Amino acid sequence: MGSVSRRGLLAAGAGVLTACGANTGRGGGGSGPGIVQWYHQYGEPGTEQAVRRYAAGFGKARVSVQWRPGNYDQQTAAALLTDSGPDVFEVNGPTLDQIQGGQVLDLTEVVEGVKDDFNPAVLGPKTYRGRVYGVPQVIDMQMLYYRKSLLKEAGVEPPTSLDALVDAARALSRGGVKGLFLGNDGGAGVLGGTPLYAAGLRLVTEDGEVGFDEPAAARTLGKLHRLYADKSLLLGAPSDWADPSAFLQGLTAMQWSGLWALPQVREELGDDFGVLPFPGDGGGGQPSVPVGAYGAAVSARSRHKKVATEYVKWLWVQRTDLQQDFALAYGFHIPARVSLARRARRLRTGPAADAVRFATEHGYAQPLLWTPAAQTAYQDALSRIIRSGASPERELRGVVRTVSEELARVKKKP
Repeated sequence: MGSVSRRGLLAAGAGVLTACGANTGRGGGGSGPGIVQWYHQYGEPGTEQAVRRYAAGFGKARVSVQWRPGNYDQQTAAALLTDSGPDVFEVNGPTLDQIQGGQVLDLTEVVEGVKDDFNPAVLGPKTYRGRVYGVPQVIDMQMLYYRKSLLKEAGVEPPTSLDALVDAARALSRGGVKGLFLGNDGGAGVLGGTPLYAAGLRLVTEDGEVGFDEPAAARTLGKLHRLYADKSLLLGAPSDWADPSAFLQGLTAMQWSGLWALPQVREELGDDFGVLPFPGDGGGGQPSVPVGAYGAAVSARSRHKKVATEYVKWLWVQRTDLQQDFALAYGFHIPARVSLARRARRLRTGPAADAVRFATEHGYAQPLLWTPAAQTAYQDALSRIIRSGASPERELRGVVRTVSEELARVKKKP
């Protein structure tokens, strides 16, 4: 899965730049130049008011916050090519094209002295050739929810291997309840590279080569078809994997969803649930969980680059109190700073503490070199493997060719 946003990846690309709204949020405490900051539209009540309050506390500039509904990634991709875009913006990236194209500023000095305190899984995809181009804000992650009472009734232990997950899903599918929900498409969209990491592989190696050209990849992905063939998967649910409704309504005993669902699950089910990472597979496998983080970046077209960079440092490096507030006072996220995650009271016990541990010990993020073309080729192949029983070996051969060509292409660029 991609540099993972809470609800999944949006493809970055050209799009029509929407007009600025009248509610600009201007009124920062400073008397310096005016800068514009963009955010994508969060669903949690209070978040918009909070970021406007943060902006008003910056003393060196008047910060105008714009809340951007719609396809945010397309909006920002288009805006970065113009002189009317934001100075500071939230980004599910930056993308490799934006970095190589010189559209975003190098922010390495902004994180100097605290770089090691950022979770490396989410800082890595914002780093290119040792330079940092985005400062992670909060971490979102995905994990497996299971209903304790349903597993106990079926005599099933929480699965700690992929084979055990397949067996558990089959045993739990009874009486109108399915064993597992991975999304209405059978899991191809949400799982992404998670099964490969669980097999001890990677999407892209550290030296920029294909990381799954191994027999273990086909073996692991083939097991996902067993879930579909066994009729263990819930399909056609009223809402998709990001919403825990299917799990809460008892339509499935286990569901893959996100950390954001945990407060609702806990409120409705009390202690009758647990969480797990995606289980490891094979001798070299280990549990894996996809993590992602929106980050703060600065446009290279900003007319006030220095103060925009100072604002990013003030908000996302120096003001740890605001970072903690942003992570946990409105929605439910993990702070991007390891030290803050450890101190957060709401993350110290129960499934929330488990989630932090999963993200710290087993978290992976979609690598920067994983291009949209590579993602499309892999996801299409995974869908055919899961739903149609296509040969994993044959499908992966085609994906490896496409990814190899993509990696060769992007590595040629400066």
